[in-house]
Amino acid sequence: MLQTRTRAASLAVAYDTVRSFTEMLAAPLSSEDQVIQSMDDASPTKWHRAHITWFFETFLLKEYVAGYTDVDPVYGYLFNSYYEAVGARHPRPHRGFISRPSVDEVTEYRRAVDASMRAFLADLSDDDSEILNLVELGLHHEQQHQELLLMDIKHVLSINPTDPVYVERAAPARGVPAPLTWTSFAGGQVDIGHDGGTFAFDNESPRHSRLMEPYVLADRLVTSGEWLEFMADGGYDQPKHWLSDGWHQVLNEQWGAPSYWFQVDRDWHIFTLDGVRPVDPAEPVCHVSLYEADAYARWAGARLPTEAEWEHAAAGNPVAGNFVESGALHPMPASGSGMQQLFGDVWEWTQSPYTAYPGFETVAGAVGEYNGKFMINQIVLRGGCCATPADHARVSYRNFFPPHARWMFSGLRLAKDAQ
Repeated sequence: MLQTRTRAASLAVAYDTVRSFTEMLAAPLSSEDQVIQSMDDASPTKWHRAHITWFFETFLLKEYVAGYTDVDPVYGYLFNSYYEAVGARHPRPHRGFISRPSVDEVTEYRRAVDASMRAFLADLSDDDSEILNLVELGLHHEQQHQELLLMDIKHVLSINPTDPVYVERAAPARGVPAPLTWTSFAGGQVDIGHDGGTFAFDNESPRHSRLMEPYVLADRLVTSGEWLEFMADGGYDQPKHWLSDGWHQVLNEQWGAPSYWFQVDRDWHIFTLDGVRPVDPAEPVCHVSLYEADAYARWAGARLPTEAEWEHAAAGNPVAGNFVESGALHPMPASGSGMQQLFGDVWEWTQSPYTAYPGFETVAGAVGEYNGKFMINQIVLRGGCCATPADHARVSYRNFFPPHARWMFSGLRLAKDAQ
């Protein structure tokens, strides 16, 4: 007779799985690759690997294991990200200046903490619910940094004039864009937010009601081929399509195409984690900011969906798609019919500001700084992307970035008011 694992035992297995996957993602990178910080928003791979180790050490081992001592007391300063309640931290823009500890020493740090965590987890039972909740939070936190690791190293490699490749793969076959179709939704009084029973971040709760007008949603993501039409029609040259802040960004940054796009003999190419190749018109457009997504939607006679519309439309659909486990590490063309690409491929910009749901309360203690304090000047994205771990995605997940950001795997789906 098969025995069902306890929650404590399941999390012990998940701990090894998640921690090993981080190391697998870092394995193709040299020590030199892992120390570079290519811009303020991106962090070195070495820092990601150390920070998520610091999280387990700080919030679990130091808190609950009697007599535990830090692997190195200075790591608390170097690898704290934004937890003010824990203490002072090294400035984010200077993470690339940290040549020591070395990559090998960070690897040893991970091994030491993993050994202590495995012993700690072996002694837990399902009665230790508060501790288990923190372990689960830590694992999802590490999965977030797995995606960030890929986002950031893509930017690092992209500024190298030798066009280095993260992983060698055969060039994908160019696809044929699926026709753009629409699905209508009646709207009305709907419930939004996490419904409990499984893990979710605090910003996904509480579940609450929203009154929505009828709307229609595109059945697939906007493609690179459609984006090329926007560009050919002067999309980046006409202020009438743009929010004021977005037009200011276009002029200041001299945007004329999505990030990682460039021309070779007048043909558009894209830098990917598996090398430079021609832009595939069937692939979802990727690495566009909220400003660009909004301008495209206006040009197309549509708009971006609200996050409530997106969640309402996605509810009931399987959380399946092109996630990091596929190994593609780039968005894939749509196929079939009906609502597609709701999960994976690219994070989908919404028009919704990242704010608290009605009744939201931050968790007590330092981990309460995880989400709530960022609820200002950010926009919500939904659905996950090709760098997101599959079991990290869910319909209520709220990602958020400032409107100018575009180094993450971000794209868009169109929406309209129902006629």
